[in-house]
Parts: sequence; structure tokens; C-alpha cells
Amino acid sequence: MHEKPYRSVVKAISWRTVGTIDTIIVSYFITGNLVMAASIGTIEVITKMALYYFHERAWNKISFGRVKEPVVDYQI
Repeated sequence: MHEKPYRSVVKAISWRTVGTIDTIIVSYFITGNLVMAASIGTIEVITKMALYYFHERAWNKISFGRVKEPVVDYQI
């Protein structure tokens, strides 16, 4: 099975949304400063989205754990 690059982009955006909300919440609890927490979350979302995209594309090239579907050839 093959994934298109845009699928990786959509997955990166959805995952980073969840991850960034978590980072902002944790940063707020640690710093007590919402502006600082949002700043940390903003930097984090940009860097981790790029890292995730390249990580996902690299894994798409690896066959580890994939099963090839058998080709059914019908002859009449």
C-alpha cells in the first residue's frame, strides 16, 4: 500500500494540533504564564510538524511490517 504525500501533511497537522494543545497546557502549568506557554507551543508546532512529515515519508519508503496484497488475475 502506498500513501500520497498530502496524506502525511494532513496527518501531521491533526497530530500536531493535539500535541500543541498538550504542550501549551503543560507549559502553562510549569510557567504559570499563558503568553509564554503559547510562545512555546508556537515554536514547537512548527518544528515538530516538519520533523513528523519527514519521519512519515521515510517510513513510507520502508517495507518493514507491511504485507503485500496478492494480485488476483482473472482469466476468461
